[in-house]
Amino acid sequence: MSTVSISKAAQKTSLALPILVGGGVAGLLDMTSAYISFGRYMPIGIAGGLVGAAGRHLSVDQYILGLCIHYFIAFSAATVYCLASKKLGFLRDHFFVCGLFYGIGFFLFMQLVVLPLSAYHAMGPYQYHALVQGLLAHMFLIGLPISVSLRMLSR
Repeated sequence: MSTVSISKAAQKTSLALPILVGGGVAGLLDMTSAYISFGRYMPIGIAGGLVGAAGRHLSVDQYILGLCIHYFIAFSAATVYCLASKKLGFLRDHFFVCGLFYGIGFFLFMQLVVLPLSAYHAMGPYQYHALVQGLLAHMFLIGLPISVSLRMLSR
């Protein structure tokens, strides 16, 4: 009976594919939700968070900048979750619950850190409907796709 030894490099799981798929799917689902909720000019609003009042002018450059920022944030969220799963194995094992809670944490980070630091300086008052919609969207359209992609593509 012979055994096949697997090299150390082959034993390590690559996180590139889960990050790309999870970030891409989360970005696509979130942007689709934003288009439905806020209209087709939502990327211009995202760009305005970086460039300020200049972002209120309709232009192709602002639109593309908004899409790039949106996907940068989505891929960053996927990267953080996947890298954290290297040390915290339960993120991969209990992907459904962890993905939902990651979506909640991501929503809170965006609302309480990113938006107040943006050029719009967005802060409350928060409406109940918008709060519930934002939480559910981030749980199911961002956190869950990222955690599912990690679970499915890293084993």
